[in-house]
Amino acid sequence: MLLSIPGVLTPEEVKLARQKLDAAEWVDGKVTAGHQSAKVKDNMQIPENHPVGRELGDLIINALSRNPLFLSAALPLRVFPPLFNRYTGGQAFGTHVDNAIRQVAGTPHRIRTDLSATLFFSAPDEYDGGELCVEDTYGVKKVKLPAGHMVLYPSTSLHHVTPVTRGARVCSFFWLQSMIRDDGQRTLLFDLDSAIQRIGQDHPSGPYAVQLTGVYHNLLRQWAEL
Repeated sequence: MLLSIPGVLTPEEVKLARQKLDAAEWVDGKVTAGHQSAKVKDNMQIPENHPVGRELGDLIINALSRNPLFLSAALPLRVFPPLFNRYTGGQAFGTHVDNAIRQVAGTPHRIRTDLSATLFFSAPDEYDGGELCVEDTYGVKKVKLPAGHMVLYPSTSLHHVTPVTRGARVCSFFWLQSMIRDDGQRTLLFDLDSAIQRIGQDHPSGPYAVQLTGVYHNLLRQWAEL
């Protein structure tokens, strides 16, 4: 499932974050690339554990903890501390798949990457190119969202970022370990939760929402890994 999540950050939060990011230190993005992806990765990143990265990462995680669409779709168990990248002057990231396991820098903690996330800090009209292209069974989907919006997609997907030929594409990227490992099961639970919410709005006094909520939680109980 590929899902766009609007308004993760407010325009004011995006503006403040861009000011901090534009003034921060940037290094070669290959520092966090795996063996294969390093061959096709050409961008810049904020160093892991940089104070600006930690501050803005906390901002993102706090915002996501209040976002019902994200929580319903991701069913997050662990979130990798958000990282930040910038593409400019023709930089791109060729086709690759994200590492299955990520080590949190400076800690013994690791997460399984079930979901990948990209949160945009540049408006689409600020740069040319820079589309995130995600391959799935229905073809390639191109993503270029407004600043403050985020896309969520399975980490098993092949994906790439097209060359940025004008301006700068500034984003945060990170991974999540979900309580539900399987993307098909996670999608089924998301669809069921969405239907329950619609039924509850249309028929607030009916018995069906309660009955379906029971089905949802029993499936979650059966599938969840904690």
